[in-house]
Amino acid sequence: MQYISTRATEGQAAPKRFCEILLEGLAPDGGLYLPKHYPQVDDATLTRWRGLPYADLAFEILSLYLDDIPTADLRALCRKTYTAEVFGTEAIVPLKRLEAGLYLEALSNGPTLAFKDMAMQLLGNLFEYELARRGEELNIFGATSGDTGSAAEYAMRGKKGVRVFMTSPDGRMSPFQQAQMFSLLDDNIHNIAIRGVFDDCQDMVKAVSNDLAFKQRYKIGTVNSINWARLMAQVVYYFAGYFQATGSNTERVSFCVPSGNFGNVCAGHVARMMGLPIEKLVVATNENDVLDEFFRTGVYRVRGSADTHETSSPSMDISKASNFERFVFDLLGRNSARVADLCGAGLARTGVFDLHADPLFAQAASLYGFVSGKSTHADRIATIRDTWQRFGVMVDTHTADGLKVAQQYRQAGVPMVVLETALPIKFASTIVEALGREPERPAKFAGIEALPKRVQVMDADVDTIKAYIASACD
Repeated sequence: MQYISTRATEGQAAPKRFCEILLEGLAPDGGLYLPKHYPQVDDATLTRWRGLPYADLAFEILSLYLDDIPTADLRALCRKTYTAEVFGTEAIVPLKRLEAGLYLEALSNGPTLAFKDMAMQLLGNLFEYELARRGEELNIFGATSGDTGSAAEYAMRGKKGVRVFMTSPDGRMSPFQQAQMFSLLDDNIHNIAIRGVFDDCQDMVKAVSNDLAFKQRYKIGTVNSINWARLMAQVVYYFAGYFQATGSNTERVSFCVPSGNFGNVCAGHVARMMGLPIEKLVVATNENDVLDEFFRTGVYRVRGSADTHETSSPSMDISKASNFERFVFDLLGRNSARVADLCGAGLARTGVFDLHADPLFAQAASLYGFVSGKSTHADRIATIRDTWQRFGVMVDTHTADGLKVAQQYRQAGVPMVVLETALPIKFASTIVEALGREPERPAKFAGIEALPKRVQVMDADVDTIKAYIASACD
């Protein structure tokens, strides 16, 4: 399997293999890596995969995307990652039935109580394996709006040859999210709170990744969903959810995905392109509705910091969806020159591109299954309350956004699976507002907000960040 950049024209850059892009993150041209083709899964393969333990299903799917890790080693890495000890259940991602045709897929049983653990735990093991094989080190530079940071840090803490430099928007995460990250005092973990919003953090990650000399000297990698390996790992739970929701391969399933940076739902797009029988991919946004606006109108319009709302589902307070470029690449027939213009120079110049008149835009729904909707604070409060009263199930704010938008697109005979985003304890104040009671707190996180914290607060300045990374590495 070979990988290409979304912005590389024919002959511009040689395709790469999986382990090369695993440690690289962004492509040198600023694009995102994708496989040259999506492996196709037929009926016989789906039948063979039904009933497999999650770790073995992960091995089967990952084997289609990488051939430069020995089979026995990859199988061992998957089985080391996806255990009941780490994820709390043998099913790893059990499906919870709310009512006929409506399900929650539990993705938040990992170490940091968020779906990011599903891929990040594997990524930590892959990094450690490949770095040991090469005898190298890696400095991970990332951005988080809430859950990526803690998932990455818990996955990488204590890993040999890995340092983590994680930026987050100062004061924009919930107290629990901040405590999860900032209370980690491991020598290889560096937390940096940026005066700004998540998009400022993400812009700096891209700027550093695009400084090829700095990136090479300090061996900079990324764990954000711009890293293909992380998105590839997320494909697995779409297959696992489908198998639990259906009895045969003739049935179709829709997935509703709370989305800010488009990585989670992009994994669903990949699964659908592989042949998984997905009817609809429902993109659920909060008040920061850049993705909903695109799927409704064909206009992709990024917002500045001042126009990025601070909401009660803060992990989706994002107005520049990095992974969206991967879908645009497929939507435009893998026309890398056009993608480079729209998502690169054009977007940097105007902050907007408009595909509403392009015949290809109509295929977003008809060919790729994408539809969308928006949820507000009032919507999520009402949904949290309704889900608790009717089903006795407490959901977090982002999952509530998903449940609210999912209702618009339910179809008779087609199960709707809403991807759970996090456990409610991560957003306790909104749960109290909705239900008048505190959510349950796992014992291991008792008193986490009172633990000593270590964090550097900085302006959104690339040179300052580079200097900090350099001083920690030299």
